[in-house]
Amino acid sequence: MIKIWRSIVGKLWVTILLLVSFVLFVCTILMLEFLENYHKEQAEQSLRQTASTIASIVDNYDLEQLTDEIIQEMLPDDTNAFIVSQDREVVSAFQTGTNNEKIQDNIIKSKAFSKIYQLDIPIIKEMILPSQTEEEKMENYIVLSYPLKSDNEVHGSIFIYQNPIALHETSQETTKIVFLSAFIAFVLTTFFAFFLSSRITWPLRKMREHAFELAKGKFDETLPTTQNDEIGQLAVAFNQMGRQLKHHLEVINQEKEQLASVLTSMTDSVITFNRDRTILLSNPPAEKLLQKWFLGNKSEEASPIPTEIYHMLEHVLNFEDKLEEDIEMNGFYYRITISPLKNSEQSIRGAIAVIRDMTEQLRLDKLRSDFIANVSHELRTPISMLQGYSEALLDDVVTSEEDRNEMIRIIYDESQRMGRLVKDLLDLARMESGYTTLYKENVPMVNVLERITQKFAQVAKENQVQLQFKTTLSKDVEVSIDEDRIEQVLTNLIDNAIRHTSKEGKVTVSLEQEFSYAKIQVADTGEGIPKEDLPFVFERFYKADKARTRSKGGTGLGLAIAKNIVEAHKGNIRVDSIVGEGTTFTFYLPL
Repeated sequence: MIKIWRSIVGKLWVTILLLVSFVLFVCTILMLEFLENYHKEQAEQSLRQTASTIASIVDNYDLEQLTDEIIQEMLPDDTNAFIVSQDREVVSAFQTGTNNEKIQDNIIKSKAFSKIYQLDIPIIKEMILPSQTEEEKMENYIVLSYPLKSDNEVHGSIFIYQNPIALHETSQETTKIVFLSAFIAFVLTTFFAFFLSSRITWPLRKMREHAFELAKGKFDETLPTTQNDEIGQLAVAFNQMGRQLKHHLEVINQEKEQLASVLTSMTDSVITFNRDRTILLSNPPAEKLLQKWFLGNKSEEASPIPTEIYHMLEHVLNFEDKLEEDIEMNGFYYRITISPLKNSEQSIRGAIAVIRDMTEQLRLDKLRSDFIANVSHELRTPISMLQGYSEALLDDVVTSEEDRNEMIRIIYDESQRMGRLVKDLLDLARMESGYTTLYKENVPMVNVLERITQKFAQVAKENQVQLQFKTTLSKDVEVSIDEDRIEQVLTNLIDNAIRHTSKEGKVTVSLEQEFSYAKIQVADTGEGIPKEDLPFVFERFYKADKARTRSKGGTGLGLAIAKNIVEAHKGNIRVDSIVGEGTTFTFYLPL
């Protein structure tokens, strides 16, 4: 019920009802007023004619009995009369109903008719007199006083008055007609309102529902356009608007997806700031960077953005200028570019920051420069020796055959060393670029490790080092490996262990199973590696004076090559060492 009052149908219905009711009310008032005046005029005219006729009869005839009968016949049913002499005494009365004497007294004593006995014209007045039908009730009457003449002298008057029942009945009938008209108007209005509902409000209701569907993003639904009027044109406009909205949203979504794809695929961190310095948007690299900053923030500030970036952001937002700087924070190097964002009115609405982590690039640049320096250093000595001894031989500086052979042997050893260095460099470059192919096959791991260890038995004996092999696996256990590459790893580790272990020391090669991996260890009781050098032992040309010197040979690339071979087998390698106690290299291979 509440919905109909809020709808257009209810409002239209109520409006028409109020309009019709107001019109009927005004028409009823005017009609009742008109009918009352009309009946009064008719009553006055009828009373005048009747009074005039009765006065003529009374004035011209002396037959009292006959006159009374004639007057009685002339009076209508709702009209009463009585004749008063000049002394104000009732001579004859022609009345019906009750309260006749009271009516006579009130009329005779009324000051409005006191001059009728001196005038020769009638007097008509409206008076409130006792009812002719009920006791103790007053009603409105029209009273006419007409003078009686004899020899042109007034000798009395006839008072004639009409009962108001007829007027009341007319008013009641008029009221009934008005109420009947109001009922018919109510029915017609209701029918007309609901007819308009089917022709106007129903399409409007459908348009409202369609608008809500458009607001929910359902653009495929369309409105029927069966009407050719304004409502039909509005439905066509709604359908066209839905198609345009769908098209524009698709374009916006495509652009949004493209922008999201670009931001997601970027390796640089992108952060969009609002005017109030809050973060609006960030791509995945930026989220990781923010998380790293937040976790590394040891101050009480809850903001993940470092102070240096906030200072740059303040400068960009205040001066509307692009800013680019290289900043070092907590051991990391960043190249930060912050540019202002403007709206259509060319006012600053925020800023966008592009942050590039330069730490790895700087590290690689340092490694590259170190690599060039190390290679130059490693090649400079053998080249110098080759050049010096060659010049000595060419200049015949050496006189004895024994010295000549010694120089030739040194030249040969240095050339071999240069060859190994170049070969190791090529192998390492090939592995790091992913061009190395592994030829895996299932081999008994115990037999392989035992064979490789046995190869170094004579070398260990010459260096007075105890070499042993231990295992907890059965000889039937097979592992899928490239045997030559794993032998290269073990050769490097065992050779290093023997060379860096003092006399009476011990080198142990062990094999055991740990979870789903084969755990291989090469442990020695040698000099050990300083703790600060442990993170760098697998880098190219790693040097530590206490553990690795030129007198003990090696190119400085063996451990880097070993790490690449183990990782190519989906394994990993680590080192544990204590200076003066020994070093243990451990690597894992999946079973």
